Amino acid sequence: MTNPIASELITALDGRWADLRSEARDQLSADWMLAPTGLSVADHRALTTASLKTLAGEGFGRVGFPVAYGGERDYAASCVLFEMQALGDLSLLVKVGVQFGLFGGAVARLGTDRHHSAYLEDIMTAKLLGCFAMTEVGHGSNVQELETTATYDDSTHELVVNSPTPSATKTYIGNAAVDGRMAVVFAQLITREGDHGVHAVLMPIRDEGGAALPGVTIGDNGDKGGLPGVDNGTLAFDHVRVPKANLLNAFGDIDDDGNYVSDIDSAGRRFFTMLGTLVRGRVCVGGGSGAAAKKALTIAIRYGSTRRQFSAPGDDQEVVVLDYLAHQRVLLPRLAKSYALSFAQNAVTERLQELHGDVAPVLTADDPAAKERQEAQRELETRVAGLKAVTTWHAVDTIQACREACGGAGYMAENELTQMRSDVDVFATFEGDNTVLLQLTAKGLLTDYKEMWGDLDSAGMVGKIAAQLGGRIVERTARRAGIQRLVDTATGRDDDSATDSLPWAMSMFEQRADHALETLGNRLRKATKENAFDIFNKAQDHVLFAARAHIDRCVLDAALESHEAMADGAAKDLLGRVLTLYALSSIEADRAWFLEHGRISGSRSRAVTASVNELCAELRPQVLTLVDGFGIPDELITAPIAQL
Repeated sequence: MTNPIASELITALDGRWADLRSEARDQLSADWMLAPTGLSVADHRALTTASLKTLAGEGFGRVGFPVAYGGERDYAASCVLFEMQALGDLSLLVKVGVQFGLFGGAVARLGTDRHHSAYLEDIMTAKLLGCFAMTEVGHGSNVQELETTATYDDSTHELVVNSPTPSATKTYIGNAAVDGRMAVVFAQLITREGDHGVHAVLMPIRDEGGAALPGVTIGDNGDKGGLPGVDNGTLAFDHVRVPKANLLNAFGDIDDDGNYVSDIDSAGRRFFTMLGTLVRGRVCVGGGSGAAAKKALTIAIRYGSTRRQFSAPGDDQEVVVLDYLAHQRVLLPRLAKSYALSFAQNAVTERLQELHGDVAPVLTADDPAAKERQEAQRELETRVAGLKAVTTWHAVDTIQACREACGGAGYMAENELTQMRSDVDVFATFEGDNTVLLQLTAKGLLTDYKEMWGDLDSAGMVGKIAAQLGGRIVERTARRAGIQRLVDTATGRDDDSATDSLPWAMSMFEQRADHALETLGNRLRKATKENAFDIFNKAQDHVLFAARAHIDRCVLDAALESHEAMADGAAKDLLGRVLTLYALSSIEADRAWFLEHGRISGSRSRAVTASVNELCAELRPQVLTLVDGFGIPDELITAPIAQL
């Protein structure tokens, strides 16, 4: 039975969708959530497909879809469910994400009633398996330059979809190699009026018997470094014709006279509005990778609390490895960061629901509500991009650290860590390469939303940054008054005190983020139209640092808000120490910056290290309570080394 402190921690981490998380813990059965070790790729793929259909049969495929078409719960609930499903086989998780999140989500958000009525029921029940065909051999992150074309034929009222070059082949497409019968294909839409930019078209790719349709070439990406149960493949089209009605037309359409029509007059704004509706995918990937890291930590910490190695002088019994400071140093700061990231994930999920819970109306430039909504959307996309990068990198790092912390036992497939490590690796580059996402985060901080429609390194964007430098260009996270008072109490501390103080740590996060962004702006203000690319390119290290510093601040801010909301007591006190460890270990890891910029002295730097050591020792007796606080069902942790 979970102890009372762990139960309170579960409640704090569960957040707004606690009922869904509780339901998932009860209903997500290990029988179909987990995969046995040693399966061939073909068998793993078959099992994953069968499990996907079982999951859909349990009704989980309906979560997040419009209620009017048979969906259940609200939009962002799908992100929460995705986190819970990440506690099982990650191949199944990705298959779920492709089917219901990417393919189904694109139909729901980019399509209109004619698509919803025709396809959503079969998508939600997994009767129609589909693909999200965006990435091409020649273009991944640079979606605006995709080469695939969808040309309107006036004479037949059809779209002709074509892959004009080998580099236009769609690749790494989940569900493509074996299961997909339809794909949402992103292509340059061309009418007699010209090119209208990237749009999405529903393309049948297989017949009922599983054979590729005429003009469609399907390939198999084959064995991958991880996710063996996902049938990633390639798609190419040779002048394949589909009805005009297959255009997903929420933001742009072709009328009966063959004219292109859209309520959004700017091609750039239309493109980013379309992609903005798909931000949920990045929220899900961040949450899923964070959940996998928590499962790895649970395995490693449970094992470390029982595994003995070497004996202390005068003691006949060998020491439990988690009693060694070095072992605590490996696992406990990562445990603390997982807690902090969970609260940040909850915050962006709630904001996603607020902005995207209902399909938002298209707002024209002169609409008074347009600017406010655009700013809110910019803030969300900025936060989500950076948090996805930080969380997926944390997962990759944490799962590897947990594998090493378990020694040879961690290398055994039955203990789950090796497969998990291989599977989560790609999370750092799908749904947006992390380095590119951090650049987008910095760009979102430095520019007004209306200026975001150009290329990342455009002279116009750099010039806008220069114009902003006279004012306040640092985005502030919205926080409760109590959190601001907490930060304000740090003012005036001397160099040798309060190194275990959350207010002091928060002030350090604030100073680093503000300074990084302001000095980045000063570097970019030197740009002219002629040298803008070189200036931006030479500042990319600074760009990435500014983005990371901002996200670190956001993470701690969100965690402190959640901590403040808890009832006073032992659980709140314990979480406070955990968050202090997160903050101080982050400062310690970046102490070169704090020392170089005069934010801490040498003595305070050493004091931070001492405080981290003391916190590890202080939290050691509570580690099993802390991993229980993650709320992971025991039946989903099959690793023998994690059985207490």
